[in-house]
Amino acid sequence: MAMATATMMMSRMMNMPPSSSSSSSTPSSSSSPLATQSLSTPSSPSSSRQASSLPLRTIPGSYGWPLIGPISDRLDYFWFQGPDTFFRSRMEKHKSTVFRTNVPPSFPFFLRVNPNVIAIVDCKSFAHLFDMEIVEKKDVLVGDFMPSVGYTGNTRVCAYLDTSEPKHAQLKNFSLDTLKRSSKVWVAELQANLDKFFDTVESEISTNGTSSFFSHLQTFLFYFLSKSLLGADPALDPAVANSGPLTINLWLGLQLLPTVPVLAFQPLVEIFLHSYTYPSALVSGGYQKLYSFIEQHGKEVVQRGEQEFGLSASDTINNLIFTLGFNAFGGFSLFLPTLIGIIASDKTGLQARLRDEVKQVCGSSSSGLSFDSLKDMELVNSVVYETLRMNPPVQLQYARARKDFQLASHDSAFDIKKGELLCGYQPLAMRDSNVFDEPESFKPDRFVGKGKELLNYLFWSNGPQTGSPTESNKQCAGKDFVTMSASLIVARMFQRYNSISGDSGKITAIEKIAAENIYYIFSEQITDRTCHRALNNGKGKKERNTFSTNFLPIRPWWMPRVMPCQHVADFPKLQLLLASVLLSKVLQSAFRYPHLPLDHALHNLQNIHIQLSRNQPYQNINKIQNHQYHPEMKSFAR
Repeated sequence: MAMATATMMMSRMMNMPPSSSSSSSTPSSSSSPLATQSLSTPSSPSSSRQASSLPLRTIPGSYGWPLIGPISDRLDYFWFQGPDTFFRSRMEKHKSTVFRTNVPPSFPFFLRVNPNVIAIVDCKSFAHLFDMEIVEKKDVLVGDFMPSVGYTGNTRVCAYLDTSEPKHAQLKNFSLDTLKRSSKVWVAELQANLDKFFDTVESEISTNGTSSFFSHLQTFLFYFLSKSLLGADPALDPAVANSGPLTINLWLGLQLLPTVPVLAFQPLVEIFLHSYTYPSALVSGGYQKLYSFIEQHGKEVVQRGEQEFGLSASDTINNLIFTLGFNAFGGFSLFLPTLIGIIASDKTGLQARLRDEVKQVCGSSSSGLSFDSLKDMELVNSVVYETLRMNPPVQLQYARARKDFQLASHDSAFDIKKGELLCGYQPLAMRDSNVFDEPESFKPDRFVGKGKELLNYLFWSNGPQTGSPTESNKQCAGKDFVTMSASLIVARMFQRYNSISGDSGKITAIEKIAAENIYYIFSEQITDRTCHRALNNGKGKKERNTFSTNFLPIRPWWMPRVMPCQHVADFPKLQLLLASVLLSKVLQSAFRYPHLPLDHALHNLQNIHIQLSRNQPYQNINKIQNHQYHPEMKSFAR
């Protein structure tokens, strides 16, 4: 029951606007509005000049009567309209992307919380939220409301600190260093735990016909993130291994409940969930288990926080729990189901295009996946970026005016007074038609080629995607790890599967790639290791630059055991022999794997034929590319 409640809590927290059903499977040829309009961030030298050149306008909207205005807006936000309609309707009513309104939480039991905000829903004005010269971020992570520090071990963690506070630099640099060090094991841990996740999903589909994968996804995330970020294996602590995801779900849900829309069970939700805070004591036991787990099994990272960054052990561990639970586990739990759902429900041919790109760049072996390999997967990366644009994990971003300044939208300038709270609603800002062409449509190729310029206006990480997190800003320290991890997950998915069907809540069908790829059935004969063993394998001068045929499963009587050869194409008979060996392995595998398409074999034989004809070294024969079948190879195979 507790697990079901926590899972429902996380599902409600997702509450993202639906992605557009209008998806494009072909590269976009339409020009971006950026071609005709120049946008600059507030920190750019031209920002103040642009604001002064725009007509000055009084910020429209109002906060209404005391008590009545906030409670009315709260009911609209949580119950009658929902967040998207709430902001969109007010934008249309005031004919402005900057306006005054109230956001929850509010009356009756949040007397110290001021719900008055200046809402921002366009891309240009949204960028002011990242300019630390004009705004501050002290205790405004989720608005004027701040959960009790009891939820974070009586510590104000880095997310609630402003850049002007001395401890912010210590904690931010510690986070950046932890991520940098984790990069050494990040990909390996992601792949190992991701394959376990996929195996579980496959097993569940074979048994039940469908897989509600959310709980399995969270188990994968908890193990992968714990081992990568903390250097701590949950398997060493059975209590944490069994309850970790549930503990974090409850911890997240209870502290954020006053701000999270739950569009069901009204008015009970308003009465029992949105009217007061829940005490941190409800999750203190689980939190202490996580604390002890890190203290015992993550000693290395804790000691580094103390010795290299001057942090106390408690500050280090509490911030690590927040990074693990809130930033990483919570963020991925919101984002990945949406990403999987968009891909699994696509009917436009996107999956085939993703699969082809992945195969071309890194083949079917997980060893081909790396951070570097992602540089050549433009479509995979673009799909991840477009998902973040359409469905940002964090919908609201806040900042408080550090001083009086003028905020510039596309068509007007507005006077902002020191102390006023700015509230950016990201789903609308990321659908700004002045920046994004067809903003309501999911366009997989939006960020491919010249579209990469639009990454300057992708703000999901509390800053532009092209920005860099530093101690002087509040941009997510793991910004690049999030996007690269998501791309690696998509790439691995299409190394394992031809296609996948489902939505953001369940996977209903998968089509596996039979035996991964026929090439790897006989890959023990065609690997770099084998080739280096066969070529130049002798220690004496007489045996250098020779090719040993002992490892081949078939060796004609006329073929000597040692042959002079540096390149396969140097010896036509050897070329024919290798093709014969490969064909024999194909025929053997046909009996062993009767479900394997023969086209896979023909494809790989043709690739090898092309490699040989180009006089390429045998050592590189496993790095094959996609080519059309050669007629001679079909007849040869027959």
